[in-house]
Amino acid sequence: MSSTARTNELPSKSLADDAQWKTSLKKAYRDPLELLAQLKLKPDAVAIELDAKFPCLVPREFASKMTPGDMHDPLLRQVLPLAVEREDAANFTDDPNEESAFMTTPGLIQKYAHRALLIVTGGCAVNCRYCFRRNFPYQGSVGTARLNTALAEIAESSDISEVILSGGDPLVLDDDHLGALIAEIAGIKHVNRLRIHTRFPIMIPSRLTPALRDCLANTRLNIALVLHINHGNELDADLIARLKDFHSAGVNLLNQSVLLKGVNDDAKTLIALSEKLFEARIIPYYLHRLDQVSGSQHYAVPLETAHALEQTLRNELPGYLVPKFVEEIPNAAAKTPLHLL
Repeated sequence: MSSTARTNELPSKSLADDAQWKTSLKKAYRDPLELLAQLKLKPDAVAIELDAKFPCLVPREFASKMTPGDMHDPLLRQVLPLAVEREDAANFTDDPNEESAFMTTPGLIQKYAHRALLIVTGGCAVNCRYCFRRNFPYQGSVGTARLNTALAEIAESSDISEVILSGGDPLVLDDDHLGALIAEIAGIKHVNRLRIHTRFPIMIPSRLTPALRDCLANTRLNIALVLHINHGNELDADLIARLKDFHSAGVNLLNQSVLLKGVNDDAKTLIALSEKLFEARIIPYYLHRLDQVSGSQHYAVPLETAHALEQTLRNELPGYLVPKFVEEIPNAAAKTPLHLL
């Protein structure tokens, strides 16, 4: 980041808050056999991928929400590397959304009008097995120099009114560095909104620090913290309390889910998720049909099933609790509603 950004860093008192979540991240499971042993599961019950190019990474806080002895636990299914990921599948590719075609400079993706997406880091708190960026070329897209170039391009593009922080996961950055980045974006006069897409707090709730809350609440930018929660079991009492605190401070909370076979592909689960999200002051935003990234074919849900689920949710829930069922179509001007497919 530039020297201008560094002058706007948050006070060093945030370092104490950062220590807890950083320690949790260091202690995350990186061996799927260790994770299975903790859950009292035998690896011979499923074909585990032990030599994955996209390795296992599961925080212990998230694993504690799983049901011991249940190989089909919906949270475990999202993070356990399986041998099926090595199989080829028709129409599943390394870049399913063709993001490379919209990268105007390394780390800066401009796909939709008036919005710019910044890849600020390649790191995450978890390696979700269906991640559409599991093959993304982070090494050539992140870093201080590339970030400065991307910010300069945003500053020169007066038609950009919204910046989206993505990755990886932006909350891998500590509070000081994230605060400095937000301050620099706030210094670009034509940018009015900032979206931060994250799954980090669901993995490690302590990432929702008081310093982060104050940073998001006190900027001139209109902030949306877009969470990624796929199942109601991911929301426990601690996380809900922390999210309510952010909401009370004026931070807008939205949620994006991915429709995943064996995880949330039934109406009862999705209804419970929407209701629990609202309890945490989160508005259901999108429910994405799976991006067809290589290695994720075992999560795919047929379009007909998605249509039926959407109709059931519309029948059973008030409109504000029904997420938009969408699919990412390369070269489309916006997310495509599933009812048009």
